[in-house]
Amino acid sequence: MKQRRPILFPIFCGLVYAFLLAPILVVVGASFSAGAFLAFPPQGLSLRWYEAFFGNEVFVTAIWTSLQVATIATLVSAAIGTAAALYHARHAGRAKEAIRIAVLAPLLLPEVLTAIALLFFFYAIGIGTRNLVALVTGHVLITLPFVFMNVSASLQGFDRSWELAARSLGARPWRVFVRITLPLIKPGLIGGCLFAFIISFDTFAISFLLKDVGTSTLPIQLFDYLRLNFTPEAAAVSTISIVMTLLVVVVTEKVLGLKVQRF
Repeated sequence: MKQRRPILFPIFCGLVYAFLLAPILVVVGASFSAGAFLAFPPQGLSLRWYEAFFGNEVFVTAIWTSLQVATIATLVSAAIGTAAALYHARHAGRAKEAIRIAVLAPLLLPEVLTAIALLFFFYAIGIGTRNLVALVTGHVLITLPFVFMNVSASLQGFDRSWELAARSLGARPWRVFVRITLPLIKPGLIGGCLFAFIISFDTFAISFLLKDVGTSTLPIQLFDYLRLNFTPEAAAVSTISIVMTLLVVVVTEKVLGLKVQRF
């Protein structure tokens, strides 16, 4: 048995990966179908449904809306989550566990309950869903825990002597943060932002209940489309969404130098 483990383990991992990637490969394959209905294996190969997508202003607008909301939510979550993680690690004291539970609370509840609660709240204070405020707030609420957790993990092995040395040399607190703290927690911050962006881009329940009339994110628009149509254009839209997510990860890695940090 001891001799078989090195062989069986890679095979087992390969089967797990194949199981996880199979639905994605089916969707990508179906998007190149030449048939009129969504089916797999594809009925011939064609790019007609990608042409239909780029000519569909509704889908293009939905993707642009999703990108806007996801970008704003990620930036806000990065700022609040980093500040909360720093306070939690250094100044929380006895309230440390309470703060952690409060920040992670949105992960403990079903997303639809959070969306309903926010919907009642925004109408109670008179804001409603007339603009993107309610929608972005909902996305920030569900993405904030991921930034907080990743930055908190980076702070676990943080050596504060670097900061103290910089302060002793006359550096102001903001300069210490930018030149010392931020580079050291960068892997956790980038990882948290990636999680936040992907989750915000793909979330459905929050967007469905908090969107304004006439505003649709990509998951909502795809849901509305599939209720009345069952063409490979839906697979083409999903494939483009997958490619955009991969591009975000690759560009982030190349531009910001994302590295895996172990603790």
